[in-house]
Parts: sequence; structure tokens; C-alpha cells
Amino acid sequence: MSTEHALPVATPRQTRQAVGALLRQDGRALGGVIALNGLAAVVGLAGPWLLGRIVDEVVHGHGVAAVDRLALAVVVCGVVQLLLTRQAVHRGYQVAERAADRLRVRLVDRVLALPPTVVERAGTGDLTTRGTTDTATVGATLKDSVPEMSVGIFQGLFILVAIFVVDPVLGACSVVALSGLWFTGRWYLARARDAYLAEGAANSDVAEVLGTTAAGARTVEALGLQERRRSTMEGAIATSRTARLRTLRLRSFLFPLVDTLYVAPVTVVLLVGGAMHANGSIGLGAVVTCTLYLRRLVDPLDTVMLRLEQLQSSAASFARVEGVGAVPTEEAGTGTDARPAHRRIEVSGVRYAYEGGADVLHGVDLTVRPGERLAVVGPSGSGKTTLSRLLAGMDRPRTGVVEVGGVPVAELDPELLRREVVLVTQEHHVFLGTLRDNLRIAAPTADDGELAEALAAVGWTQDLPDGLDTELGPTGHSLDGARAQQLALARVVLADPHTVILDEATALLDPTAARATERALAAVLKGRTVIAVAHRLHTAHDADRVAVMADGRLTELGSHHELVARDGAYAALWRSWQQA
Repeated sequence: MSTEHALPVATPRQTRQAVGALLRQDGRALGGVIALNGLAAVVGLAGPWLLGRIVDEVVHGHGVAAVDRLALAVVVCGVVQLLLTRQAVHRGYQVAERAADRLRVRLVDRVLALPPTVVERAGTGDLTTRGTTDTATVGATLKDSVPEMSVGIFQGLFILVAIFVVDPVLGACSVVALSGLWFTGRWYLARARDAYLAEGAANSDVAEVLGTTAAGARTVEALGLQERRRSTMEGAIATSRTARLRTLRLRSFLFPLVDTLYVAPVTVVLLVGGAMHANGSIGLGAVVTCTLYLRRLVDPLDTVMLRLEQLQSSAASFARVEGVGAVPTEEAGTGTDARPAHRRIEVSGVRYAYEGGADVLHGVDLTVRPGERLAVVGPSGSGKTTLSRLLAGMDRPRTGVVEVGGVPVAELDPELLRREVVLVTQEHHVFLGTLRDNLRIAAPTADDGELAEALAAVGWTQDLPDGLDTELGPTGHSLDGARAQQLALARVVLADPHTVILDEATALLDPTAARATERALAAVLKGRTVIAVAHRLHTAHDADRVAVMADGRLTELGSHHELVARDGAYAALWRSWQQA
């Protein structure tokens, strides 16, 4: 997949702001988690301090009773810390789960709002990976890494403060000795984000190649493209492997170095503390307390460093998920509150070019009258499908305008647009769920009688095992291409738009079934505007008018009989089709 067409990735600042906004929606609960973590960290400081007191009691020859009391206090503090930490983690999980749920819902909303052209250019692999792997990574991090890292940070800060309270000199020595961790973390953070973003992009490429190969398996087999697709897949996997090895090398350097640096502060405190104790400037209990604090500091530091690595991976995933909402405004369309004043469609001076290419439409002018059936014909590459996409508002013309009722089609609010114009192509999708669920996508409130009428309108004759309750999809009843396309047409009937654009929508049906379906649609769609991009010319024969496209230009316009009588391009197409 070309990075030129990849979906955007949020910047570090945008990512931080988005995470903050996501968590602030549960601010009170998050504040409670922070408070519990703070209390747990404070209580955890008591253990080493009490152990230092025990050492001093023993050194000064105090009795067993004093030691027992202090030991009991150590146990009590440990139990209290355990309970507070457990409650903090539990509540932290709840906050994280709610945040992850909001993230998933927002992602779905943003994906549904993406213009089809953006998805087509980016490829489904990138979008699929962001919606599955990246979202799962962020959700797992919010649930596990964020609570644990917050506990580790609180404990680490309080432990350092406690060391300073016991002895400022040993506290300063500890901070100096820990500075190596700071520089190591800075080195890692400067490289991790780009590395994990590259890994995510490589994963998207693998998913894209695998998905397109699976979807076009029959074509690959028919044209003998197995070796070419295998080579493409191996290239994507090699790129993914290189990206994964890059992040692995970063981790392989980070963690051994961090483990080594943990020893430095303990060594420094023992050396400096021992010298100070020998000079009588500090008690043995204070040295033991600071040493125990530093040993206890290893656990929260270890948690922070481990989760820091996971946070970098998750931050890259979050940047990719958040980037779905960063599609430029001009791509997404601004929408308008204006409502069409009538149902006439006007195409005026339209030119269109796909990104980076020359114009494929050249000054097209066309008026589609309400209620008429217009067939658009022409050889492959003549611009028929491009024109249909412009009429449906999926693309914007480079110059000129496509209007319905005096309002530019591409600027209509999506909900309003679907009630005005619907495009049906050769592509169709059967969603997981029952036949009833698949139909109600177009009309959520339709009853079973209306669903049955819609199926009958498109010539559906297949008896399914459980009728409308039959489960469809890979794990249920499988529909062949013709039946799946009839299902798509039934959705159009239920959506009830005033204009329907059929882009070779019956191309996968056999001639008899296609003609029967078109006759049924003609009856059902009476009084509506139907624009049919015709592959079989009998569609043009039955139309009110025929628009002939050639090299991106509208070359002829008229009824079938008028165009045959002119003996032009359409007449030649008709004779060729009749002889086939």
C-alpha cells in the first residue's frame, strides 16, 4: 500500500490531547483511582521505615516486645497497601474499559463517515488493521498498562521523597545514580514511536495483500497469478519482519541496560552511607532504610519501564486509530442544510480526474428528468462508472457541478443524500446475521411483510431453511453472487430513494434472471428516477433515453430508436451486441 494514500496518523500532540479528552470523560472515577494509588504508595513507605526502626531498636539493645510491635505494624501496613492497591487496580480497570468502549464507538462512527474514495485509496487492509489490531492494543493498554504504570509512578515518587526525608545526602546520591535511567528512557522514546508506526503500517500492508488475494482468489487462479501474488505477499511479510526486528532491537537494548542500571543507586548508597556511618554522621538504621527503599524502588521502576515500552506501541496504535478522524475536511465533505427544491438532476460542465492522473471526464453536460429511466452505455473506460459516482455524490467534480434540486449532490448531508440518491454497484456485501438483519439495514422499522415484498420485487425465489431468520455469512447459509446481488437490490427497494443509480448492478446475474429482476425493478421503481449504467444493451433498449459515453465525453443522447436511426456509435454497439 502506498503511503501516499494511507489514512492519516495523529501527531504526538494530537494523540496526547485525544487520550486526555478520552479519560476526562470519566474524570471523577479517574480521580478516585489516582487517590487510591497515592494512598497505597504512602502506606507502602511505612514498611522500610519500620524495618529501619527495628534495626535501630536491636542496635540499642531494646527488648523483644518493641521489635514485635514494629513487626506487627509492618504486617498491618502490608495488608492495607495490598487492599488499597487491589481496589485501585479494580477501579482503574473499570475506567479503562469505559474509555476503550468510547474509543471503539467513536472509531466506528468515524469509519462510517469516511468518504468511499478515501477508503478506496487507502485500502481496506489499513482500515481493518486500525479497527482490529490497533484498537485491541489500545484497549489492552488502557486496561492493564495505564493502571499499573500510574501505581508504579506514585510508588517511585513517594519512595524517592522518603529517601530524602531519611537523609538528603543519600537522597541526592540516589537521584544522581538513577539519572542513567532517565537518559536511557529519552534515547528509547526518541526512536520508539517511528519504529512502532512503521510496524503498524507494515501490518496493514500484510492485511491488505492477504485480503485482496483472498477476495480475488478466482481471478488469481484463472489468470495464473499465483506466483505473482505469492511474491507480493512475501515482500509484505519481509517488510513486516524488518519492522518487527527494529522494535525488537530497541527492546533488546533497553531492558538489559535498565536491569544493569538498577544496581547503581543501591551500590552508591551503600558506599556513601557506609562511609557516613563510619564517621558517625548517620545511623545504621537510616542506611538500611534507604537501601531497602531503593530495593523496593526496583519494582515500580521495572513496572514503569516495562509499561513504557508497551505505551509506545500503544501510542503508535492510538495515533493510527485517532488518525481516522483526521481525514481532511475537503475529503469528508462539509455537508449543507439546504434541501433540494425538486428532483431534477443537472450535470453542468463536469470534469473529473483521479488523483495524480489526467481528466477522465471532459465537460459533461446532462439533465436527468424526474421519473425517467436513463441508460448510460459505452465501452470500458469511457467514464460510465465515474459519472455514476459523481451523480451519487461519492466524488466531487474537479470543475463543474452535479446538482439535485439545485443543491450540489456532494454537499448534501449523508442522511439526506441517501433519501435522494442511492448507488448500487456490482459490489455487494452480506453481513453476519439473519436475512432479516441484512434487509433491515436499509429500513430498520420494516416489518416482515415489507421485507418479503422487497425480496419478491427483485425476483428472489430462493427458499432458505429458516426464512427471514436464516443466518447468513461464513458461519451460516452462503449466498451465491446472484443471490447476494438480489439482496443488495432488495435493500434499495426498502431504502425507497427517489433516484436509483444502477452501475451494472445485475451484471452477475444470468441473462434470464437479470432481465426478470430489471422488469421487477421497473415496476417497483415506477415514478422514480433510474439511472442504469448498462452492460447488457437490452437495458438501454427498455430505457426512456440512452446516454452514450466515449473517452470521457457524452457523445450521444436520445431514445434507443432515435440513436439506432442515427447510425452512430450507439447503433454500432447495438449491432455488435445483437450479433454476439
